[in-house]
Amino acid sequence: MLHTNFTEKLLGLQDLIIGKIEDNEKEIHIYGEMKRKPHKCPCCGEFTDKIHDYREQTIKDIPLFDKKLFVHLRKRRYRCGCGKRFFENNKFLPRYHRMTNRLSAYIINELSNEASFTSVGRKVDLSTTTVMRIFDLVSYSPQKLPDVLSIDEFKGNTNKEKYQCIITDPVNKIVLDILPKRYESYLTKYFLRFNKAERQNVKTFVSDMWKPYASLASKLFKNAEQVVDKYHWIRQVFWAFDAVRKEVQNNLSKEYRKYFKKSRFLLMKRFDKLTDEQKQQVNIMLYVSPSLSTAHFYKEDFLKILDCEDRDSAKKAMSEWIDSALDCGLPRFKKCTNTMINWLNGILNSFSNPITNGFTEGCNNKIKVLKRNAYGYQNFNRFRNRILHMFAYKHL
Repeated sequence: MLHTNFTEKLLGLQDLIIGKIEDNEKEIHIYGEMKRKPHKCPCCGEFTDKIHDYREQTIKDIPLFDKKLFVHLRKRRYRCGCGKRFFENNKFLPRYHRMTNRLSAYIINELSNEASFTSVGRKVDLSTTTVMRIFDLVSYSPQKLPDVLSIDEFKGNTNKEKYQCIITDPVNKIVLDILPKRYESYLTKYFLRFNKAERQNVKTFVSDMWKPYASLASKLFKNAEQVVDKYHWIRQVFWAFDAVRKEVQNNLSKEYRKYFKKSRFLLMKRFDKLTDEQKQQVNIMLYVSPSLSTAHFYKEDFLKILDCEDRDSAKKAMSEWIDSALDCGLPRFKKCTNTMINWLNGILNSFSNPITNGFTEGCNNKIKVLKRNAYGYQNFNRFRNRILHMFAYKHL
């Protein structure tokens, strides 16, 4: 008796009277029946303990010791005085199901990481379609808007759209929602679902340099400070410098081109962070091309702006750099400078507000892993729920 009780607790089948257990290399089979007790008739409401007949049902359960687990349940049908016949109550097996409640819960828990439906189905010996059908019971609704709102897009290739949109709370590290499109008209319609008072409570709006985001913030989040993520505006200068480096490199001999290609890291890195030997190598490369030397000078001068500790000093340094870069004679830097002018207010706000899109970008990387493991998603709602489910578990 002690052994039976221990087995019931170990397997989590306390209400099941275990008859025997069969074990082989791949599977465990448990045979048993529920404890007999009076049941209430669903028709007349009277209690009865009269048994009409027995039927055996094979039920799938969660894997145990890396083996498939099957429960062979000897189910009773009770007979009431009113003529109604009904099956006994069962807490771990829903009606018409052939798997336990905890197997469904186990599947949903396994889908809280980047695993694909197919891999989870293979683990629990269920078809991919069945796993998807179980997961489709999971649903997430849009949450309330936080004080700090971050928005970005990622390449989802779902629902015939190349890009999907992610909305997060970067302070509390919560993914709020996933949207199928990043167009301004759709985003406006989505955020208008929230009342005006809730939208006015948003104090900071963080985004990259996508114009619909800035336009959206100006129209619907008038009390929010618009912040352009530092990574996105800093890389504009590095893109401009690298474009100049490539142009110079393409005009060099084969021997010099190989040297420049292998030395890209030295040219991109901040000059004062290099060793004396590395500085000498960079100076040799800059001596080859006046345009590359000019581009390197403006790149290094720009990086000094990042040392500014407040908005006012950054505004002064940025204005001086823009005025100088506009007359540098490099088309790449002129284009970069015009971009800085267009987004100057959001860029300067990033000096007074330390919040970035770092958390959101990290979420995008996890989404890419999820999508790659599944070889893509066609159903957007399922894709959205997988993402929200994954990050909901990370937050717990």
